[in-house]
Amino acid sequence: MLNQPRLNRRPRTGRSVNHWLLTGFVACGIAAGVIACREKPEEPAGGNPHPTASQSGLLHLTAEESSRMVLEVTQVTRGQFYPQREFPATVHPNENELAEVTTLIRGRVVKVHVDVGQDVKKGTLLAMLHSTDLGVAEGAYLKAAAKLHEAELAYERARDLHEHKAVSLAELQRREAEMKTARAEARETQNRLELLGVPRHESDRLDREHTIKADVPLRAPFDGRVIMRNITRGEVVETQQKLFTVADLSDVWVVANVPEKDVAFIRKDQTVEVVAVAYPHAVFQGTITYIGDVLDPATRTMRLRVTVPNSDRLLKPEMFAMVRLSSAPSPDTLTVPLAAVQSGIAGKIVFVQRAADEFEVRRVKLGKEQGEVVPVLEGVSAGEMVVTKGSFVLKSELERQKIEPAP
Repeated sequence: MLNQPRLNRRPRTGRSVNHWLLTGFVACGIAAGVIACREKPEEPAGGNPHPTASQSGLLHLTAEESSRMVLEVTQVTRGQFYPQREFPATVHPNENELAEVTTLIRGRVVKVHVDVGQDVKKGTLLAMLHSTDLGVAEGAYLKAAAKLHEAELAYERARDLHEHKAVSLAELQRREAEMKTARAEARETQNRLELLGVPRHESDRLDREHTIKADVPLRAPFDGRVIMRNITRGEVVETQQKLFTVADLSDVWVVANVPEKDVAFIRKDQTVEVVAVAYPHAVFQGTITYIGDVLDPATRTMRLRVTVPNSDRLLKPEMFAMVRLSSAPSPDTLTVPLAAVQSGIAGKIVFVQRAADEFEVRRVKLGKEQGEVVPVLEGVSAGEMVVTKGSFVLKSELERQKIEPAP
């Protein structure tokens, strides 16, 4: 007997097929939800241990970090600001108080009495030379003096004889001419000694002692310091050699080069500040004593000379320096302390305090810094509080978190 196909029958519970399908879909949804919940990562129980940025440009500190950091804030101010201009310069000796010691006659160095760096008084013996040329000149002077003395005696004798009709007038006139010639020769040799630098008292010594010394003393022309020596014992020096340089360094010249665009801000007798590279935290006051009349065609700069008192001898010739002068004040300028500014990836930034533990990272546009402050062109407003001390620590935290500064 062939098997008959089995007919589908409804469940005996009396529920419809649709009911069972709906039940299956709900169960699948619950299972998917359970799986999704299990795949979601769990948050740590203690929360985030590091400061976070709730939004771009804001830096939050935890209570622990706030207590550990030492921060100081300063208010951004607006007021009168004195812009300054700076020009590179070099220190030079005051050429009005500078002397190059040379010799007027060739000679051999017998002894050197001073060295570089030694302070000397006017007339101090620097070195002694021995010159054969001077010996010849002194010998000629003594001969001329002796010849003049003989001519004067002959003239006096001829005049006395002429009064007694013992000699003729022609003989008297001849003796007078010889005396005048001898007097001219004596004056010539005297002038020759003076041109060789022999002082008057040395000529008087020759007249008294009639002894040739041929010594040439080199003496300091004024009070000062020996800043150059180019002489050694035993060498033969010539008249064109510079043997010593003596300078009075109680005040010095600071020579600067001013760009053409800043020439209008310079005036004579203006008081300026000088900062030397060797003393970056010391400020020397000086006065402009010379302004160039022409510009250097190659550099388009004007020469400027500042006279600076130097009683402590801190400024030394050939030092590099900076001449700083103040221009007309700007009456309404926004400034912040230079300590508040840090260099970020996007440029200069400051940290504006929003709350005790919240700081906004602000990008700023600055002008030219002047000492301890710098003008702000964009980025902050008057009255806002910026971090000064500790700003570098906040910058380090900023770099760790990679927070973008607010524009």
